[in-house]
Amino acid sequence: MPGFEIFGAEEKAQVLEVLDSGVLFRYEFAAQRKGVWKVLEFERAFAAYTGAAHAQAVTSGTAALKVALAALGVGEGDEVITQGFTFVATWEAILDCGAIPVFTEIDLTLNMDPVDLERKITPRTKAIIPVHMMGAPARIEAIKAIADRHNIPVLEDTAQAAGARLHGRHLGTFGAIGTFSFDAVKTMTTGEGGMCITDDETLWRRMSEYQDHGHDHLPNPGGRGGEGRSFVGFNYRMMEIQGAIGLAQLAKLETIVAAQKRNKALLREAAAALPGVQFREILDAEGDSATFLTFLLPDAARASAVNQVLREAGVGAVRWSENGWHYYPKWEHLLDGKTYCQGGWPFLAGGKRRVVYDPYGLPASAAIMERALTYQVPVLLTDEHYAKIAAALAKAARI
Repeated sequence: MPGFEIFGAEEKAQVLEVLDSGVLFRYEFAAQRKGVWKVLEFERAFAAYTGAAHAQAVTSGTAALKVALAALGVGEGDEVITQGFTFVATWEAILDCGAIPVFTEIDLTLNMDPVDLERKITPRTKAIIPVHMMGAPARIEAIKAIADRHNIPVLEDTAQAAGARLHGRHLGTFGAIGTFSFDAVKTMTTGEGGMCITDDETLWRRMSEYQDHGHDHLPNPGGRGGEGRSFVGFNYRMMEIQGAIGLAQLAKLETIVAAQKRNKALLREAAAALPGVQFREILDAEGDSATFLTFLLPDAARASAVNQVLREAGVGAVRWSENGWHYYPKWEHLLDGKTYCQGGWPFLAGGKRRVVYDPYGLPASAAIMERALTYQVPVLLTDEHYAKIAAALAKAARI
């Protein structure tokens, strides 16, 4: 990880077709573009790859969440449940819709705990967003069963898990909508960019319209339609160069995942030497996209000591409990309700606080995260870099 490690002639060839056409905009200009419709082609290829009926390209994984939430009708007064270990974009999108994020504990999958999910559902719950963190599946089948009992749609945040599957089925296809990110450090990348997939034509139509200011796109997905405009939208359009890069990267995705699996197996074997080590629970090893290796030590003190040895060797692991972008207790801007808006929105409405978050509100997650260390798995792992990590882990095992 990520896909930029293997940028090459394929990406260049796709981009040159766009530049030769002279059209960067994904819609219109049929006469000028010489038959080049890269975003549309990328959408169709990604839908076919995942097995979804429809795909809608957008400008980022964050935009994908916002577009999906808008299509589901989420708005002010609603609650959306997600997990306390995710990138901030998940709950930023919820707040930006006017809804309130509600956070669940994680379990040893490092994803949403279905037991805690059931406890957090209220009559105001409008959607549930499990996140397939670090390329491995949440307990999506159990989550979907709970959601179905309560008649609540599931939106899968699959930003970090392109190419991952559970029992042969692509992540992102279990819920009403699945969203993906193609930013600079994702498994496949377009620099920036995202995708929404769904089997529901109505939801796809809403997403198609919302991401392009409400244009209806009815006669032709490459054009802008009869201008029926059934609601107000916004601009989250992917451009043709991103679509071109996406096509080349998608063609390499299975190769990328296979390389990551090989490299993850090597790193896992080296980490297995640590006394008392426990590995993250992977529900389907065959379907794992293998973008990260996470191992847990017996307690926080041991995790700190091991990582100190790794850092001194120049190969320190990610300590998520110290991370301000992915870990609930470190989101001070959320916990403190910080905003540029003079009226205090989205944390205040009419001068009243809409929600107050307890930094100690997810103790089970904290107990897991304090013990966890993570290595990002490269697509290209040199013998030298692997030997350096393995030696540092062997040294840490002796302390």
